[in-house]
Amino acid sequence: MTEDRWISETLFDGDGLRTSYRVKRVLHESKTAHQHLLLFESANFGKVLMLDGATQVTSADEFIYHEMMSHVPILAHGRAQNVLIVGGGDCGIAEEVLKHKTVTRLTLVEIDSSVVSFAREHFPEFTGPVLSDPRFELVISDGMTFVERTDRKFDVVIIDSTDPHGPGQVLFTEAFYRGVQRCLNPQGLMVTQNGVPFLQPDVLRSVATFRKLFADGTCYIAAIPTYTGGHLAMGWATDDVTLRTHSVEELTRRYELAGRFPTRYWTPEVHRAAFALPRFIADLIEKP
Repeated sequence: MTEDRWISETLFDGDGLRTSYRVKRVLHESKTAHQHLLLFESANFGKVLMLDGATQVTSADEFIYHEMMSHVPILAHGRAQNVLIVGGGDCGIAEEVLKHKTVTRLTLVEIDSSVVSFAREHFPEFTGPVLSDPRFELVISDGMTFVERTDRKFDVVIIDSTDPHGPGQVLFTEAFYRGVQRCLNPQGLMVTQNGVPFLQPDVLRSVATFRKLFADGTCYIAAIPTYTGGHLAMGWATDDVTLRTHSVEELTRRYELAGRFPTRYWTPEVHRAAFALPRFIADLIEKP
């Protein structure tokens, strides 16, 4: 009898915690110029993509992260035409962004071209609709360099980063946030991936930096089974303090105008409630 193979996520090794997946089969494994890339099929989560030992996306629950990172800022803004994604080479967020009829141009800046090529082969459900959409532009570049040098302005900037080590570390710095601020329109909005507050409090504390730069800096949350430890926090930064105060009725109206595309997690009610933070998460933001 062949013994079951298990693959462990090692992100929280330093905290004495590992999450292991029973593997049905390994689909791909390689070392790119920037990171170790592993794709396998698990018993419960479908296709699982890991970068440097940290789970990035699974086909079973990707819809939660991708919907909340895209629909929340775009519908909160209400008039977003130009959207920038930094990271996100798997095109999962891009696929959700392009469901919005109001978006006229989407630019995705990815440092590792291998991730995009890999996603084209293994995640065609994401890349197919995106790469064939004339509104989509792919830029292979370092995100820091792009936001420092571009002369373009964006309504919404989505930072779909890995965790703050390796090539993703710079995307959690004040210098990077200043670069994003430079290329945002006056009522523009930035959202970020800010980790699991219970296990990564220091990652969430970087949201306090937003308050040095923007009139409104906070986070919102979602429950995503893949990300061990409870809530996942998504950072929020804008100079328009009204953007997170829309009523359920107003969000419903905007959703109708956007095309009322199907969703599996996002609803106007979930959108509104996502900003209601448990006290321990609110405290992490308030006490940097």
